Amino acid sequence: QVQLVESGGGLVQPGGSLRLSCAASGFTFSSYAMSWYRQAPGKERDLVAVISSGGSPNYADSVKGRFTISRDGAKNMVFLQMNSLKPEDTAVYYCNAKRRSPQRSYWGQGTQVTVSA
Repeated sequence: QVQLVESGGGLVQPGGSLRLSCAASGFTFSSYAMSWYRQAPGKERDLVAVISSGGSPNYADSVKGRFTISRDGAKNMVFLQMNSLKPEDTAVYYCNAKRRSPQRSYWGQGTQVTVSA
């Protein structure tokens, strides 16, 4: 069955770095765009970064220049390198796999990132 398992979250001080990982299984990884979303308490789930099946990245304006998304097709993994973290980056971060035809979307269980002094 399809699984997306996130890891790498935790508590970090402002200005620090974290690297999130998402291990994918149960579907053809190379055919899917992979994304990271985040959801802060009381807020909607927002797109942070997406990387196409071909490896082209795009970022939310709020994280441009600080976060980097990447994927490893050999290991079926996607990563989010987060630098210069700010308290407003605090959220649960979710991995998502999506394809358009046929339409499919899968979610991981999320990993908590807390940025606090």
